Amino acid sequence: MKHNKWLTAPLAAGLSAALLSGCGTEQGEGAASSGDNVRVGMSDEVMATDPAAGYDPGSWLLFNNVFQSLLSFPKGTTEPQPEAAETCDFQGASTVYRCTLREGLKFSNGNPLTSKDVKFSFDRALKIDDPAGPAPLLSTIKSIETPDDLTVVFRLKTPDATFPSKIASGAGSIVDHREYAEDALRTDGKAVGSGPYKLESISDTEAVFSVNADYRGSAKPKNSGVTLKLYGGDRAALSKAIADNDIDVAYRGLSADDIATLETSATAADEGLEVIPGTSAEVQHLVFNVKDPVVGKLGVRQAIAHLVDREALVQNVYKSTATPLYSIVPAGIAGHNTAFFDTYGSPDAAKAKKALRKAGITDKVKLTLWSTPSRYGPATDQEFKAIAEQLNSSGLFEATVQSVEFEQYEKDIADGKYGVYVKGWVPDYPDADNFTAPFFGPGNVLGNNYENATITDSLLPKTSAAADRAATGQDFGKLQDLVADELPLLPLWQGKQYAVARDGITGLEWTLDASTVFRFWEIKKG
Repeated sequence: MKHNKWLTAPLAAGLSAALLSGCGTEQGEGAASSGDNVRVGMSDEVMATDPAAGYDPGSWLLFNNVFQSLLSFPKGTTEPQPEAAETCDFQGASTVYRCTLREGLKFSNGNPLTSKDVKFSFDRALKIDDPAGPAPLLSTIKSIETPDDLTVVFRLKTPDATFPSKIASGAGSIVDHREYAEDALRTDGKAVGSGPYKLESISDTEAVFSVNADYRGSAKPKNSGVTLKLYGGDRAALSKAIADNDIDVAYRGLSADDIATLETSATAADEGLEVIPGTSAEVQHLVFNVKDPVVGKLGVRQAIAHLVDREALVQNVYKSTATPLYSIVPAGIAGHNTAFFDTYGSPDAAKAKKALRKAGITDKVKLTLWSTPSRYGPATDQEFKAIAEQLNSSGLFEATVQSVEFEQYEKDIADGKYGVYVKGWVPDYPDADNFTAPFFGPGNVLGNNYENATITDSLLPKTSAAADRAATGQDFGKLQDLVADELPLLPLWQGKQYAVARDGITGLEWTLDASTVFRFWEIKKG
């Protein structure tokens, strides 16, 4: 699997003033809109406008608003519901999935959307198999049949009860077969979909979206369009833009210090600024290369697990804009447990020393922690320096921190040059499978050389096949217990999603949930 949908920084906040009121619960077909154009800013880049290539948060934000999928995640739920489809159901033992499309679907260019386009879109993503694309999420597809214009039948290689969630994500975006080549990416920067919005233009600094009058689905836009300002990782510029009223909403990218300042500001409300918190399933891990000559020793990894103080990291570095994480599966996702706390407890230098001595290690352990703030935010270096200090203050380690740019960072990880490094994860869909299969299944995206046959050959296939997702808790618990014992990684924190808005903006609370779908259509201005 070639996932690269990594977390950029924790998204979290408390509230500096009263919560914004909701924008209602109305749902309906068509794209009748009301309200003014909304200006949204974020520090992420939009890496792709072609769904066969993009697998980053900025690109998926575009996909979720411009393209339709057969299913989607409505506000307030982690269960996929029909969107371009009228109905979708498994036939048999989770290996045949049949969908019937809504009648009258059209792309934004006026072309009809039929089952041919659905099949084309999935076949195309798999054929192109772009290294930065979503093809790994579709790898269980064996074949696709289209008996008529409104019917699509997916035949899967193996039972996959998570398939509906996978195709409800950006990976399931439907494109017009007349507009896209079947074996090559689109390179003109345009996007033609059937979602609630049309992409009018995009540059390195701005993307302009208008309401798609031909849209037929469950969303009902509450604005007349969205202008997305892109700040290319410049968090200071994003912060200045919301303060100067150059944007209405700041989403993804304000620093923990910015949020803390707003929380404690006595004048934030007078300045027309409010912080809207939401739930999130974004996580960050300390990853160990199990073939590294130093941390390849389990005793060293156990000592680190006994010394890392997550509470201190969250409070001192991230200003409580994240929560300590003690499991692979984050809180709020079925299957979550506290395996790492149960195994290692609170920080304890005596237990760390015991783990090292049991491994025959009596000298200080020399260690380098590798960071890449260009991808995970400037606080990452600060966080890793804090972890190094926690390790060193025990008298058991001599840890230092090295920071490199993301492109070199990824190359060095692939070459096995790092022993300890950071990885974050933005979920594709809100299911425990998406926090385990990419890390411990075939094609491990962490690059840490960890393998466990019980997980790969038994637990993952069993949980993937279970139609009753609530019934997978015990097996996901076993998986997390195994990982806690063998320590190929150490969970650090779970982010809290947030947005900062100016007065007159409502509906943001419906865009900030564990599905990670930022729903333009729920935001209203005026």
